[in-house]
Amino acid sequence: MQPLSFNVVDRAGQSRAEHVDVNRLTIAGWAGRDQAAIEHHIAELAELGVKRPSTTPCFYRLGAELLTQAEQIDVVGVKSSGEAECVLVQGRTGLLVTIGSDHTDREVEAYGVTVSKQVCPKPLARDAWRFDEVADHWDQLELRAYALANGERRVYQQGSVASLLPAADLLARAPLTQGAAMFCGTLAVQGGIVGMADNDALELELHDPILNRTLRHAYRVRALPIVE
Repeated sequence: MQPLSFNVVDRAGQSRAEHVDVNRLTIAGWAGRDQAAIEHHIAELAELGVKRPSTTPCFYRLGAELLTQAEQIDVVGVKSSGEAECVLVQGRTGLLVTIGSDHTDREVEAYGVTVSKQVCPKPLARDAWRFDEVADHWDQLELRAYALANGERRVYQQGSVASLLPAADLLARAPLTQGAAMFCGTLAVQGGIVGMADNDALELELHDPILNRTLRHAYRVRALPIVE
C-alpha cells in the first residue's frame, strides 16, 4: 500500500486535499486506438530488443509502492526513461485523474516488459482533477512531455489523448476498486526513446483546453552506478 496526497482542483479553481492509500497499480500497455500508431510504438521498442505483445491492449500489474510524488527518483544505470500518461486513481469520494510517468528500464525491457516496469519508480503529480469534470471532453485532453538533458529542453511527447483508448473503455476492461490506480497508455516519442543520464529531467503536462487548466509534474533522475 502506498499513501498519496492529492490537491484536487475543481473547475472553479478551488482545491482541497484528498488522501488515497493506493493498494493496486495497473499499467495499461499498447492502449492506442490507431493500429498504425500502436505498430509505430512497437517498432520503437523493437529497436531496443523488446518483443511484440501477445495482445493489445494488455494490463501489467505492479507493486503500488512504486508510486511516488517526489521530484527525484533513483534508477540503476542510464538506460531508463519515462513516458507521460494520464493516471486514474479511485479515491474515497470518486475517481481522480492526474499526470504521471511510466518510467521504465529499457535494457531490462528486452528481457521482460513487466519486470522492466517493476524495477523503476512511477512519478505522478500532486495536483489532480475529478474525472467526472473531464469525462465529457476526455478526447480533447492533451498530453505533453519535455526532456531536459545537457542544459537543453526539447519536446519529447505531444498529442491528444484521442489517439489512445478512452478511459471509459479501459475502466470497462479493468475496473478500479477503492484505492486502485491505472496508467492509461502513452504517445509515441519524438526523436526516439533515449535513456536518461544522471540529473536528466522530464517535465509532464496534461492540458484541458475546454476548462483552460493544466496539471504539471517534473522529476529528475539520479542514476546509480552499476557494479559489475
